[in-house]
Amino acid sequence: MAAWLALLAQAATLGAINYAFDAPMVTPTRRPSFADDFGGTTIDAAKWRFDTGSNAIGWPNHERQYYANARPENTRVRGGVLIIEARRETLAKDRFPDWGGESYTSARLVSRQPQGYGFYEVRAKLPCGRGTWPAIWLLPPTGTWPDAGEIDVMEMVGWDPAVVHATLHTGAFNHRLGTQRGAQVIVPTSCAAFHRYQLDWQPHSITIGVDGRAFMRVLDDQPGGIAAWPFTRPYDMILNLAIGGDWGGRKGVDDAAFPQRLVIDYLRYWTDPPAGTP
Repeated sequence: MAAWLALLAQAATLGAINYAFDAPMVTPTRRPSFADDFGGTTIDAAKWRFDTGSNAIGWPNHERQYYANARPENTRVRGGVLIIEARRETLAKDRFPDWGGESYTSARLVSRQPQGYGFYEVRAKLPCGRGTWPAIWLLPPTGTWPDAGEIDVMEMVGWDPAVVHATLHTGAFNHRLGTQRGAQVIVPTSCAAFHRYQLDWQPHSITIGVDGRAFMRVLDDQPGGIAAWPFTRPYDMILNLAIGGDWGGRKGVDDAAFPQRLVIDYLRYWTDPPAGTP
């Protein structure tokens, strides 16, 4: 029993490798249904909101960051990119009433408009400091985790740089049970250069890749109904940089490495065209 519990605990901190897949991923050439190229000087409040809801009580997975609300030190648009910056600092309670004593600040942006089936592409450069945990992912606007589902297009932990993870979580398949479905790929220059992180979400399949090549595919081929496949409604898109936590902080946090940045060049989404549309 002790050995099984140890294995389960380890599985809860790791990405999955059981749904590896290799095939081309073709970016649509038509105009996106939704896009943000971050070409201005401010974050577009009509497209994005800041998620700060758990600052006072602490974020899931024992993460150690405070997610700031439109604070330029943590989020800004400069030179055609979005910068999400994590900093090693403490805040003043009188200026930040929801500060929960965290030793790091960062940001978490959530799309105003949920999106569903179609093709997603986010061009990003990742941080590599030990203790960082950047993510590009999707969650439904309502519902209880994990039953409502989660799509992780890109996760990387700074203590294991260049290993990019894609994972799905549902009621029947999630990291708490050690049954999460996903895969990983090596992207040697993930922290030094921009790469295109891609999602092709169809009614009965989810495919994730990098730079035009898929490395994970999960099919709706398991029994259990919504517990196995809840991916039937629009989800919010999320961009965030967490610090520490059960996975990101597994080997500690290198305070000397801060500040660290997740840099987004663009985010684009193409809804599936009607049948017969070229």
